[in-house]
Amino acid sequence: MTSPNPTAATSAIATASADQGYPPPLRAWTILLLLFVASIVSVIDRGLLNIVVDGVKSELLISDVQIGVLQGLAFGLFYAVMGVWLGVVADRTSRRWLIVIGIFVWSCATIGGGLAGSFGELFLSRLLVGLGEAALAPAAISLIADLFPPGRRGRAVGFYIMGQAIAQGVSISVAGFLLGAAARGDFAGWPILSGLAPWRIVFVVCGLAGTVVALAFLATREPPRRGAVMTTTRESWGSQVSRTLAHFWTERSKFVAVYVGFAAFFLGTYGAFAWQVAMISRKFGVTPAEVAPLLGPMAIVSGLLGPIVGGWIVDRIVKRSGHDAIPKLLVILPFVALPSACAVLAPSLTLACVLCASLAGITAMVGAATLTYLQAEAPADMRGTAISITGLMNTVFGAALGPVLVAMLTQHVFGRPELVGYAILCVAVPAYLVAAFCFARVAGANRTPAFKVAAA
Repeated sequence: MTSPNPTAATSAIATASADQGYPPPLRAWTILLLLFVASIVSVIDRGLLNIVVDGVKSELLISDVQIGVLQGLAFGLFYAVMGVWLGVVADRTSRRWLIVIGIFVWSCATIGGGLAGSFGELFLSRLLVGLGEAALAPAAISLIADLFPPGRRGRAVGFYIMGQAIAQGVSISVAGFLLGAAARGDFAGWPILSGLAPWRIVFVVCGLAGTVVALAFLATREPPRRGAVMTTTRESWGSQVSRTLAHFWTERSKFVAVYVGFAAFFLGTYGAFAWQVAMISRKFGVTPAEVAPLLGPMAIVSGLLGPIVGGWIVDRIVKRSGHDAIPKLLVILPFVALPSACAVLAPSLTLACVLCASLAGITAMVGAATLTYLQAEAPADMRGTAISITGLMNTVFGAALGPVLVAMLTQHVFGRPELVGYAILCVAVPAYLVAAFCFARVAGANRTPAFKVAAA
């Protein structure tokens, strides 16, 4: 007769206890699936401009630098300024309604971008896309923390991040399909779309698709907050902001270098993503519609594998060594991203696409690890704010600066549009090295006795 295993029994009891109070798995995964779809739509809408660069330039008569401003600063201005405030809103109000409103705002703004007649109108559209999308991440990550117990959040966050990771490839594939259909005249006679330039049709169709996702969220029910301070709903906004900032300052050894490293990594990533299609198109003399069938599926596969592998690794790390060990993984990932920054050196179109596509998966792993770490370190009623600060940092230093830096180097240093790939290399490689250094600082701090006492 086999004797019972006390360790296994204890583990099973602990797991069952940890799962108590969380929503049933079917409900939790249904909401997570909608968050996954919303994350795909958000990245598609913000990234459409990256795929139709030369069409927009030709029709609106603007330069690479102005395109860089639209890709980064225009989108990032409201995303950064409003992101932290919307994180506080997510900590105090209905996260479901915040997501619904955010999706409607950015979807309508995307449609407006497709109808823009000047640089200024497209700039305004990108501002509003950033405003709407700033609501999603803090509300989504806060929801996930209340949908899944700690030992299962890494995979849940990874699944959510997977939406953003595959969205780069989905965006390229969808835009390529729509561009090809528009070139064939398939939209002739359609209301609104008939007579629009191909790039405008891409914007309008994708914006309309986003409104459907917003409506789907109305059928969900928000889970109760776990571990939140009971007085949160009665606390004034100013008091909560002051208390949150005071907490982050007191615990700055847990947060500051993570935020800076995250921002540095995404400076390189946003700079690369914004110009990948243009780089491949210009270097190999092919159109975006010809790049899409090759790069799109590769990026989707990479985006699928990255969060799955990253979420699994994060959960293994947490179960073995706790959340304090996650920064060790973050130190490695920027080095894994270095080959993608050198895609311009690839001798063939296929290899260049493989290197560019690999960045989607690596980015997802960085996102899953960082958000899981912050989710664990921030108190329950500060999680939305903690996540929104990543949006602030990676927008100000990543989304706003990365595309513009690449455009400025291309236009003013290299002086030839077809050399944009070398500008990507010059921006991304140093950014990834800075990110690795910052994450190493956090990993080192986690080993110190003072940090362990603070974290206890």
